[in-house]
Amino acid sequence: MATKKIKVNDFYQKNYTYELSEKEGQNFDVDFKPDLTPKQMLELGVFGGKYLDGEHGEFPKEWFKKASLSESGKYEKEKNFFKVKASQSLEEWQRKGWIYKEDPRGWFQWYCRYYTGRRIPKEDQRQIKRWKAMTRHIAQIGRNCEPRDLLCRPVQRQAVLHWAYDSRKI
Repeated sequence: MATKKIKVNDFYQKNYTYELSEKEGQNFDVDFKPDLTPKQMLELGVFGGKYLDGEHGEFPKEWFKKASLSESGKYEKEKNFFKVKASQSLEEWQRKGWIYKEDPRGWFQWYCRYYTGRRIPKEDQRQIKRWKAMTRHIAQIGRNCEPRDLLCRPVQRQAVLHWAYDSRKI
């Protein structure tokens, strides 16, 4: 596949360019098997509907047609699938060193860009390692809830959903 350049100029990144070297949704690392696509996550309801703050021109328009997005410009827990808040602030992510300069909005921005075909091997491995660490939450839901009891541990289920695991199936 010939590479395609994506130019980003938004609130978080000025004059940032990256290349898509893979086809959308294909050729993922063998250890990375998300249950949900970014489009599915946005439709289900994640990050209080506010994650991309209306700046999503770099991603396919199709992803946003049925997305559960904030209309107020503020985090709205009602936009989340489980109707609970399950996120830390961007400032907290920055304080903990979870933010990489290429993706100033964090993991989901990385996933959206990875899904569309961008590859940064060292950063991809770091983010995949973080994604795999979420299995501890899946195990806790499994140990403490009846299968598919969506009322059990809704905050933890929403958090797992934020990491592309389909917590409705646990």
